[in-house]
Amino acid sequence: MSVAGATTVVGYGSTDIGNDNMHKPGDYPSEKGKRRAAGLSETVTFDEAITHSNGMAVESLEERPFFVKISAKDGVIGALQKLDQQLQSAGQTSIISKKEPITWFGEELVPGQVGLVNHGGLPKLLLKPGRYPGFPFRNWIARTYIGTRSLSETVVEFQGLTVVQVSQNQAAVICDPQNRVFIIKNGGFAALSLVGSYSILAVIDQTHLNTVVRDKVTNAILGWTQEVRMSRNTGKDGGNREFVVALFLNIPANNCAILQKGNDLIVIPAGQHYVIDPAITLRGMFTFGENQLEMPTKDIFTRDQVPVQLTIYLKWQLMEPLKLTTHGYSTAYEALRDKTQSILTQVVSHLDYSAMIKQRQIGPDVMDDNKDSNSAFLDALRTRALDELVEASTEYGIVLKDLAVIDRQFKGDIAATMDKLTTRALQAQVEAANVDRENSNSVKKEQGKLEVARVQAQTRITEADANAYSVVAAAKAAAEALGIDAKAKAEATRIAAQAEADAIRSRAKADADVQDAFAREMSARRVEVNRVQAFGNRTVFVPTDAASQSGISSGLAMGLGMVQSVSK
Repeated sequence: MSVAGATTVVGYGSTDIGNDNMHKPGDYPSEKGKRRAAGLSETVTFDEAITHSNGMAVESLEERPFFVKISAKDGVIGALQKLDQQLQSAGQTSIISKKEPITWFGEELVPGQVGLVNHGGLPKLLLKPGRYPGFPFRNWIARTYIGTRSLSETVVEFQGLTVVQVSQNQAAVICDPQNRVFIIKNGGFAALSLVGSYSILAVIDQTHLNTVVRDKVTNAILGWTQEVRMSRNTGKDGGNREFVVALFLNIPANNCAILQKGNDLIVIPAGQHYVIDPAITLRGMFTFGENQLEMPTKDIFTRDQVPVQLTIYLKWQLMEPLKLTTHGYSTAYEALRDKTQSILTQVVSHLDYSAMIKQRQIGPDVMDDNKDSNSAFLDALRTRALDELVEASTEYGIVLKDLAVIDRQFKGDIAATMDKLTTRALQAQVEAANVDRENSNSVKKEQGKLEVARVQAQTRITEADANAYSVVAAAKAAAEALGIDAKAKAEATRIAAQAEADAIRSRAKADADVQDAFAREMSARRVEVNRVQAFGNRTVFVPTDAASQSGISSGLAMGLGMVQSVSK
């Protein structure tokens, strides 16, 4: 399918090794695998055999003489036996030796190995495990025992016999006797070339290729490649030269690569691929992820001829790498750089230096102030610049997600003078701001002191209130304690007096109840004794009888005795 510029766009995975030329999309009648390129009006069809990377079609090589595919069922031994049958059917010498092994001495051959014997320049193989005795027990004339090789080795080359086995992650690059290169993946073969030989050029680990392809602008990894070269003698004057015969590609997810064959552009998706067609070249690798970058522009002159350099912030995503490659760009950045430079040159050339000084950036958040007389004009230019960039990036298959002018540097004498004036003005603004800040700090400092004094006074008042409350509470507590103590003492005195009165009444009642005269007399005497004891041991008593006879009453005698006792 052709697009502008007579360029054919097809999907591509890996070449069909059985043919010398790559298949065209029209060669495949099946509609399976139909895909539509974004932004193109025509549908591109291709065969699934091209887009997957399962390796060579070994069946196409089996038509060659003495070439046998190694099957998973029969393995290497079965392939060697089939190859031996082909040789015998063609009247050639057998490659499998008819010697039988023994068990007691000789060269040992264990299971999983093949013995190699040089029989007059032709290969002979020992396949049966055991021991093989030498001359004179066996006829080894014109034969030389070379040794053993493991049947699981990737490559076995011996006297024109070639055995190749590759695993899932390997790819063997092979040159046949006619100098035609093919690639084996996920399989193997056994072949004998009587004229020429099969040369193993390389065995490639497809997930660990040796060359990293990076975006030279963003430094992002786009994929990995590895070239396989073949050295050949080009004649007397040319000597030995190396030629690239295969190119392996490992493309990570969300990336792609573009190959070119003549005027045809071939897009290959993420995965492991290889190319052996010499007419196909790698144009580049691309990523479908988002990219962002700060880009300095070249000097742009304003309308009054003041040079200015802008720093642009770009954010983009490549959606259709075919469009970009068709325009001759190897990276999206190159396309955006050229178009951005052109559009910004047109925008700035219509602006005066004075307007540019006021305009800090070109972005969606500017021009909100309609007081500036140039606002409408600058806003129109900004809108036109963004619209033109979006339209231009769409033509290149790029989605422009963000654009802003984040810095500008004016150059020239006028710009230097204006910068000095601007610097002085900024310094004055800074100084004024510093003075305002110092005044504000002083006011806040005094306010802080006043607030501290107020808090301290309030603290002192609170402490005084607390002390007064404590004194009052202590006095109340003391008064209450004294009252409680006095009440307790009075109650104790009352109770004691009451008890003493009760005791006297009880004793008096007891004395009154005594009927016997002698007992009454004795009780009276005891009372008298107690009364006398109450005066103390220094009291002088006057006999009551003498006192009575002399005319002194007993009361007076008792009083004298009490007085004398008190005076002493």
